[in-house]
Amino acid sequence: MITWAPAIAEAPALAFDHIALAVRSLDRAVVLVRDILGATFVIGGDDEKLAMRTLQYKLAPGTKIELLMPLDDEGVIARFIDRHGEGFHHATLFFEDIGALMPQLESAGFEVTGTDLSRPTWRETFLRPKSGFGALFQFVDSNLDWGTPVPGITEEAVLSGKVVWRGNRPVLRDSSG
Repeated sequence: MITWAPAIAEAPALAFDHIALAVRSLDRAVVLVRDILGATFVIGGDDEKLAMRTLQYKLAPGTKIELLMPLDDEGVIARFIDRHGEGFHHATLFFEDIGALMPQLESAGFEVTGTDLSRPTWRETFLRPKSGFGALFQFVDSNLDWGTPVPGITEEAVLSGKVVWRGNRPVLRDSSG
Protein backbone atom coordinates (compact mmCIF):
# COMPACT_ATOMS: atom_id res chain seq x y z
CA MET A 1 0.00 0.00 0.00
CA ILE A 2 1.30 3.45 -0.94
CA THR A 3 1.10 6.13 1.69
CA TRP A 4 0.66 9.58 0.21
CA ALA A 5 2.25 12.51 1.97
CA PRO A 6 2.45 16.15 0.96
CA ALA A 7 5.57 17.01 -1.00
CA ILE A 8 8.15 19.10 0.77
CA ALA A 9 9.99 20.71 -2.12
CA GLU A 10 12.91 22.88 -1.14
CA ALA A 11 13.29 24.10 -4.74
CA PRO A 12 9.86 23.97 -6.44
CA ALA A 13 9.51 24.51 -10.18
CA LEU A 14 8.80 28.10 -11.19
CA ALA A 15 7.34 27.27 -14.59
CA PHE A 16 6.89 24.64 -17.23
CA ASP A 17 8.64 26.13 -20.26
CA HIS A 18 8.33 23.79 -23.24
CA ILE A 19 8.29 20.34 -24.74
CA ALA A 20 10.75 19.53 -27.49
CA LEU A 21 10.03 17.32 -30.48
CA ALA A 22 12.77 15.68 -32.54
CA VAL A 23 11.92 15.81 -36.26
CA ARG A 24 13.75 14.77 -39.44
CA SER A 25 12.58 17.88 -41.31
CA LEU A 26 11.12 21.13 -40.08
CA ASP A 27 8.84 21.63 -43.10
CA ARG A 28 5.96 19.43 -41.95
CA ALA A 29 6.43 20.15 -38.24
CA VAL A 30 6.20 23.90 -38.83
CA VAL A 31 2.93 23.41 -40.72
CA LEU A 32 1.44 21.66 -37.69
CA VAL A 33 2.81 23.92 -34.97
CA ARG A 34 2.56 27.31 -36.68
CA ASP A 35 -0.11 26.97 -39.36
CA ILE A 36 -2.58 24.57 -37.72
CA LEU A 37 -2.01 25.11 -33.99
CA GLY A 38 -1.48 28.86 -34.45
CA ALA A 39 1.78 29.13 -32.53
CA THR A 40 4.05 32.14 -33.03
CA PHE A 41 7.83 32.04 -33.49
CA VAL A 42 9.90 32.99 -30.45
CA ILE A 43 13.52 31.95 -30.93
CA GLY A 44 15.80 29.49 -32.69
CA GLY A 45 19.03 28.84 -34.50
CA ASP A 46 21.67 26.28 -35.35
CA ASP A 47 23.57 24.66 -32.51
CA GLU A 48 26.74 23.64 -34.28
CA LYS A 49 28.13 21.79 -31.25
CA LEU A 50 25.06 19.53 -31.06
CA ALA A 51 24.50 19.51 -34.87
CA MET A 52 20.85 20.57 -34.68
CA ARG A 53 18.56 23.41 -35.73
CA THR A 54 16.04 24.57 -33.15
CA LEU A 55 12.82 26.53 -33.54
CA GLN A 56 10.71 27.47 -30.56
CA TYR A 57 7.07 28.52 -30.83
CA LYS A 58 4.70 30.00 -28.27
CA LEU A 59 1.17 28.65 -28.00
CA ALA A 60 -1.08 29.85 -25.20
CA PRO A 61 0.57 31.90 -22.45
CA GLY A 62 3.20 29.81 -20.73
CA THR A 63 3.18 27.03 -23.32
CA LYS A 64 5.86 26.50 -25.94
CA ILE A 65 6.90 23.78 -28.38
CA GLU A 66 10.48 23.44 -29.56
CA LEU A 67 11.33 21.64 -32.79
CA LEU A 68 14.74 19.95 -33.02
CA MET A 69 16.08 18.94 -36.43
CA PRO A 70 19.44 17.24 -37.03
CA LEU A 71 21.96 19.08 -39.19
CA ASP A 72 23.92 15.92 -39.94
CA ASP A 73 23.70 12.16 -39.46
CA GLU A 74 26.02 12.03 -36.44
CA GLY A 75 24.60 14.61 -34.00
CA VAL A 76 22.63 13.95 -30.84
CA ILE A 77 19.21 14.51 -32.47
CA ALA A 78 20.04 12.33 -35.50
CA ARG A 79 21.10 9.53 -33.16
CA PHE A 80 17.95 10.03 -31.07
CA ILE A 81 15.69 9.77 -34.14
CA ASP A 82 17.58 6.70 -35.37
CA ARG A 83 16.96 4.96 -32.03
CA HIS A 84 13.48 6.23 -31.11
CA GLY A 85 11.95 7.76 -34.22
CA GLU A 86 10.51 11.25 -34.45
CA GLY A 87 8.58 12.59 -31.50
CA PHE A 88 8.89 13.69 -27.91
CA HIS A 89 12.48 14.48 -26.92
CA HIS A 90 12.33 16.37 -23.61
CA ALA A 91 10.35 18.65 -21.31
CA THR A 92 11.94 21.77 -19.82
CA LEU A 93 11.06 23.24 -16.43
CA PHE A 94 12.50 26.41 -14.92
CA PHE A 95 13.64 26.66 -11.32
CA GLU A 96 14.99 29.47 -9.20
CA ASP A 97 18.19 27.53 -8.49
CA ILE A 98 18.91 24.12 -9.98
CA GLY A 99 21.94 23.91 -7.71
CA ALA A 100 19.43 23.56 -4.85
CA LEU A 101 17.28 21.10 -6.82
CA MET A 102 20.03 18.63 -7.71
CA PRO A 103 20.72 17.38 -4.14
CA GLN A 104 16.98 16.82 -3.68
CA LEU A 105 16.83 14.72 -6.83
CA GLU A 106 19.94 12.75 -6.01
CA SER A 107 19.00 12.10 -2.38
CA ALA A 108 15.65 10.71 -3.60
CA GLY A 109 17.49 8.32 -5.94
CA PHE A 110 17.00 10.20 -9.22
CA GLU A 111 19.99 10.31 -11.58
CA VAL A 112 21.02 13.58 -13.19
CA THR A 113 23.32 13.98 -16.17
CA GLY A 114 24.63 16.68 -18.51
CA THR A 115 24.90 19.26 -15.74
CA ASP A 116 26.34 22.63 -16.79
CA LEU A 117 26.31 25.39 -14.18
CA SER A 118 28.96 27.56 -15.88
CA ARG A 119 26.73 30.25 -17.44
CA PRO A 120 24.12 32.34 -15.55
CA THR A 121 22.18 32.72 -18.81
CA TRP A 122 21.42 28.98 -18.91
CA ARG A 123 22.29 26.63 -16.05
CA GLU A 124 20.97 23.13 -16.69
CA THR A 125 20.85 19.54 -15.67
CA PHE A 126 18.91 16.62 -17.08
CA LEU A 127 17.07 13.80 -15.36
CA ARG A 128 18.00 10.57 -17.11
CA PRO A 129 15.00 8.91 -18.77
CA LYS A 130 15.48 5.77 -16.68
CA SER A 131 15.00 7.99 -13.60
CA GLY A 132 12.25 10.08 -15.23
CA PHE A 133 9.84 7.24 -15.99
CA GLY A 134 10.95 7.12 -19.61
CA ALA A 135 10.97 10.90 -20.15
CA LEU A 136 14.01 13.17 -20.45
CA PHE A 137 13.55 16.21 -18.22
CA GLN A 138 15.67 19.33 -18.56
CA PHE A 139 15.84 21.50 -15.45
CA VAL A 140 17.04 25.09 -15.95
CA ASP A 141 17.62 28.34 -14.18
CA SER A 142 18.45 31.49 -16.12
CA ASN A 143 18.79 35.22 -15.71
CA LEU A 144 17.29 35.84 -19.18
CA ASP A 145 13.71 36.01 -20.47
CA TRP A 146 13.31 33.08 -22.88
CA GLY A 147 9.73 33.90 -23.85
CA THR A 148 10.48 37.08 -25.79
CA PRO A 149 11.74 37.09 -29.39
CA VAL A 150 15.28 38.36 -29.97
CA PRO A 151 15.26 41.48 -32.19
CA GLY A 152 16.49 40.71 -35.71
CA ILE A 153 16.10 36.93 -35.36
CA THR A 154 13.25 35.80 -37.59
CA GLU A 155 11.69 32.45 -38.31
CA GLU A 156 12.72 32.77 -41.96
CA ALA A 157 16.36 33.42 -41.02
CA VAL A 158 16.41 30.36 -38.74
CA LEU A 159 14.76 28.11 -41.34
CA SER A 160 17.30 29.17 -43.96
CA GLY A 161 20.27 28.48 -41.66
CA LYS A 162 21.27 32.12 -41.19
CA VAL A 163 21.08 32.01 -37.36
CA VAL A 164 23.52 30.30 -35.02
CA TRP A 165 23.58 29.96 -31.23
CA ARG A 166 26.51 31.86 -29.67
CA GLY A 167 26.86 32.19 -25.91
CA ASN A 168 23.29 30.99 -25.31
CA ARG A 169 21.77 33.59 -27.59
CA PRO A 170 20.95 33.34 -31.29
CA VAL A 171 22.86 35.65 -33.63
CA LEU A 172 22.93 36.09 -37.40
CA ARG A 173 25.78 34.19 -39.02
CA ASP A 174 28.59 36.27 -40.39
CA SER A 175 29.39 36.02 -44.08
CA SER A 176 31.99 33.30 -43.41
CA GLY A 177 29.07 31.05 -42.36
